[in-house]
Amino acid sequence: MKRVTILGATGSIGCQTVELIEAAPDRFETVALTGGRNVALLADQARRLGAKIAVTCHDDCRAELAERLAGSGIATASGDAAIAEAAAMPADLVMSAIVGAAGLVPGLAGIRQGATLALANKETMVAAGPLVLAEARAHGATLLPVDSEHSAVFQALVGEDRGAVERVILTASGGAFRDWPLERLAQATPEEAATHPNWAMGQRITIDSASMFNKALEVIEAKELFDLAPDQVEVVIHPESLIHALVGFNDGALMAHMGAPDMRHAIGYALNWPERRALPVARLDLAAQGAMTFRAPDDARYPALRLARRVMEEGGLAGAAFNAAKEAALDAFLDRRIGFMQMAQVVERVLDMMSREGALRVDSPGLDAVLEADAQARARAASIARTDHLTA
Repeated sequence: MKRVTILGATGSIGCQTVELIEAAPDRFETVALTGGRNVALLADQARRLGAKIAVTCHDDCRAELAERLAGSGIATASGDAAIAEAAAMPADLVMSAIVGAAGLVPGLAGIRQGATLALANKETMVAAGPLVLAEARAHGATLLPVDSEHSAVFQALVGEDRGAVERVILTASGGAFRDWPLERLAQATPEEAATHPNWAMGQRITIDSASMFNKALEVIEAKELFDLAPDQVEVVIHPESLIHALVGFNDGALMAHMGAPDMRHAIGYALNWPERRALPVARLDLAAQGAMTFRAPDDARYPALRLARRVMEEGGLAGAAFNAAKEAALDAFLDRRIGFMQMAQVVERVLDMMSREGALRVDSPGLDAVLEADAQARARAASIARTDHLTA
């Protein structure tokens, strides 16, 4: 039996993880589940999986969670510290599916107890990649990527000489606005941005896909996870979303990972690793598909990719600042305080300010430095979104 903890159980990745565990009760034992305000779902999941503890990050939801789990024998807790404590409970695998920078501290707690960390939280590697890798080495933990692109790269590299890798190509659907006229993007609404053409994901990550901020984070994550130079990570628009990533080798060969656009591929691979197990996902019919298309991303349409290159070159705390500013800019867009294309402007201004002040140039930053850069960038982005004149 593999002992599993799910951080962010009520989100899209978390729910699909619960589904796969529930389908194989003889192979998995659930230790802890964490979530947010959807305590009805969290309690239901905890009962269905027989978890030892259920934790909400909101203290004001603790009473309702306890009431819903009364008589079940399942413990309850609340708050950020309790989530980190749940992540530190002995487990074989911790699914890190909390959205955003909030997943960093619990992810590190899972690493420090030596568990395999199934990483669906790309922000962890963007904000603190070197720190996370150092902690994994120190505690004998394994990192398994759960983003579809990084899982694809991981699988393509099994049995291969890492020194023979020339490049990694991450595919991108292009998001909701891939075929919109460029001049129309400034008027895009949150509702329009939150509709993905291929993938079923949460609201924030779907909007990040439309802006390509999600892909920008994945570029940085790939660099960190697979020890690549910035110019070894490429992005190509692939509207069909059937090839998830490709690895190019020094003999000119490309190794591609293909599958239907279904996150259960990557989740199931991580849950069952190092084995492969049958998964309830669609099988591709290539003849029926007929064709696949590719094109280069447009920098004017997707400025987030250019900013990701800058972050990788700058290093230090640039990733932490980039991610925090992006999250704050997304909040402002959702609140309709800024436009869709203004999110990248906010992030770039934050990077400019913090770079000029020397706030990003820190060698081997620790957790405190990462959290401080995160807080500074978040505050500056919020201020810019409120007060600065941004280009329409």
